[in-house]
Amino acid sequence: MTRHLPNFRPSKFALIAVGGAFCLATAGSVSAVTLSSSSHTDASTAAAGLTSDQVQGRAVAQTMAEAAQATAAKAAAAKAAAARAAAVKAAQEHAAHVAHQQLLASRAAAAQRAAAQKAAAAKAAQQAAAQKAATEQASTTATMSGSPQQIAQELLAQQGESSQFSCLNDVWEKESGWNVSASNPSSGAYGIPQALPGDKMASAGPDWQTNAETQIKWGLQYIDSTYGSPCAAWSHEEADGWY
Repeated sequence: MTRHLPNFRPSKFALIAVGGAFCLATAGSVSAVTLSSSSHTDASTAAAGLTSDQVQGRAVAQTMAEAAQATAAKAAAAKAAAARAAAVKAAQEHAAHVAHQQLLASRAAAAQRAAAQKAAAAKAAQQAAAQKAATEQASTTATMSGSPQQIAQELLAQQGESSQFSCLNDVWEKESGWNVSASNPSSGAYGIPQALPGDKMASAGPDWQTNAETQIKWGLQYIDSTYGSPCAAWSHEEADGWY
């Protein structure tokens, strides 16, 4: 069935939707409805006891708080990262220090071993040289026979000084009587040439205490190096009573 609405002036009435149904209202009532719809949020805010400025203030505060929290979290993360980096760096430096100390200790130990080996080698070389010298001395041990005077004559002949024997005989006859064991109790001089001290003759052979040839060889070397000849030594002996 069709219903006809009365004729109304558009300026006086308007068709509005309320709750899913269409209604007619005057211009004044439309304004009221519009005002009521647009101020729904304000009504809710008023019901909560807050003004719009307060709501905006809360929103700003919340935004600032969130920003501050984000900044603090970022700073905390950066601080934690810096702490981790510092810990890693410290661990690396400690490890490097330990490694350096170990290297120094290793080098010092190696240097000590090298020094010990060098000292041992030097000692071994010294012992070998001493052994060689002893062997050489032993190889030159007296091999001549005869009386001490005969041995002296032969040695002088080998040196081309046979004419010097009479002077040599005078010197050693006065000093020791050609006795290999002659010892001066006051000075400690020993042997045919009266070496002072007697162990000087060890340079001529290890048997210097008992072998006439060894003592004579040393005595001739001493006379040659000190006076130049047995006759020069005899001259000194005559002048000073010793040579």
